[in-house]
This record gives sequence, C-alpha cells and structure tokens, in this order.
Amino acid sequence: MPPWKKACRRLIGLLDSVVSFAALALTVCVMLLAGYSLWDANQVYHAAEATVYEAFIPTEEDTRSFDELRAINPEVIGWLRVNDTEINYPLLQAENNSKYVNTDVEGNYSLSGAIFLHCANDPRFTDYNNIIYGHHMENRKMFGDVELFAEQAFFDEHPYGNLFFDGKDHGIEFFAFMLVDAYDDIFTLVNPGQQAGSDAAEQAYLDSVYEKSMYVREMDVTTQDNLVLLSTCTSDITNGRHILVGRLTDTVYPEAEEAANLGTGVDRLEESLGVPLWLWILAAVLLLLVILVIILRRRQRSNREEKKHEG
Repeated sequence: MPPWKKACRRLIGLLDSVVSFAALALTVCVMLLAGYSLWDANQVYHAAEATVYEAFIPTEEDTRSFDELRAINPEVIGWLRVNDTEINYPLLQAENNSKYVNTDVEGNYSLSGAIFLHCANDPRFTDYNNIIYGHHMENRKMFGDVELFAEQAFFDEHPYGNLFFDGKDHGIEFFAFMLVDAYDDIFTLVNPGQQAGSDAAEQAYLDSVYEKSMYVREMDVTTQDNLVLLSTCTSDITNGRHILVGRLTDTVYPEAEEAANLGTGVDRLEESLGVPLWLWILAAVLLLLVILVIILRRRQRSNREEKKHEG
C-alpha cells in the first residue's frame, strides 16, 4: 500500500477518534450542566420552603423559638399564615422595600427573598392599609399559593389566615381578590385617608378595592378596620399583580388540617427514582466513560490489526 494511503487512513482514524471523543465529552458536559441546573433550582426552592422555619413558629404561650429567630435577624416582626395553603412564613420589615426581594429571613442573599411588610407600615399594624409582599414562585413556595385564590371555588372555601405580631395572634378575614396593574399606585398607599385628610379617602379606597376585585365576600368592612393586602406578581397580564385582601380581627382561625408541603419537582423526581438524583448523574457519567474506553480500545485493536495486515 502506498505511504500516502497509509497516512490518509491513519488520519481518518485519528479524526474519527477525535470526533467520537468530542461528541462524548459534549454529552458529558451537557449532562453535568443539566445536573447542576437541577441542583441549583432545587437549592432556590429549598431556601423558599416553609418547612425551613417551622421550628421558629411562635405561639402566645411560647415565643422562645421565635425570639431565637429574631436574635438572628431583628427585622423579623411577625409570622404570616394563610390557612390550608403553603403560606406559613416569618414576616420581616426593612427600611426599604428592596432589601428582602433578594434577601432571606436570616439576612443572606437569596433569589427567593422573604415575606415582608411595606417599609412605611407600622409593624403593629395600626395603619388602615397594611401591605405584605412576597415572590410568586412555582411549587407553591413563598406567595405562589396566592394564585390559588384566582379560582372562585378556592376563594369561597378559604376565608381565613392568621398573623402573629406584637406578641399576640390575630386573625385575617379575606374578603376580596384582585388582579391589577403593578403600576396602579392606589394599591401601594399605606394611609390613603391620612394623605387626603379625611375618612372619605379611605372609603373611596375601599370602594376601589371592591370595584377592581375579581371576587368579593359579603362582609361588613368599614374604614375603622385595618386591612391586610398580600401582594405578588403574576403573569396573567402584563405587569400584573394578584392581591388578596383581608381585614385584621382579634379572632384566631385554626386550620382544618395541617398543610402538607409538596416539595419541589426535584424532590418528587428523587422520590420516584428511589435514590438521590446526583447518584444517577454520576452513574451516567461513569457509563459514558466506560463507553469511551471501549471505543478507544476498539480503535487501538483496529490499528494493530491494520498494521499486521500491512506487514
């Protein structure tokens, strides 16, 4: 066989091995990236789990655990729970409304943020309009369950929540659910009557709530009540916000049954697989490496046979 043909065959064999190795390496990289993406998403959702802070839930009889949380972060001012949902979180308040958008309860950076009271509100909830913010997240994290109230049947069957602040439990009676534009400034007013100088402005505000609500519950709400707004973003409309509106009461409303945390998609995937997801990823990488070794050995064997044939 002419030398140039031998050289060409060797070059083709080498290029074939390089392409096979590159394809295998790309596959491994994609799998590793996918595994990291799943792990990273799981970390974000885990940080937003209501169960992370279960040990700190306060009661009027025993606030020791809650005080421990406040020792970690003095900006923890209370606890919010919406009955029969996954909304069961510490409530915080900072000097501005941007801090807890990307800061967790313990003061660490977190994409899931925290549930927080408007910076202009009195932490004793003496204002007419008390606005509480939280991220809308998938898998029922943070204020993700607010969207459940967009279904009238759910709204009708779930009228209660509870709010712990100033060392005491309080109830919330939800009476309206709104889908509004995020740039509608009226729903960021803390004391509309105070700014206008009369109770008429508070009544006008309440009338606006009823007017712009998708659903309302017949209740005798007046300007003497203290309103609580749970506000979160939604993709239902451009720049949209879902707002669940209630009023504070001295009555505490126990849940019919303890809410079950459904976990994240990764949690359910791992449960169905029976072992941690990272073990499956590791097994896949090892399998690909074994395949690579087999390919290389076959190449070597083919080259040896080719040399023998030429000899």
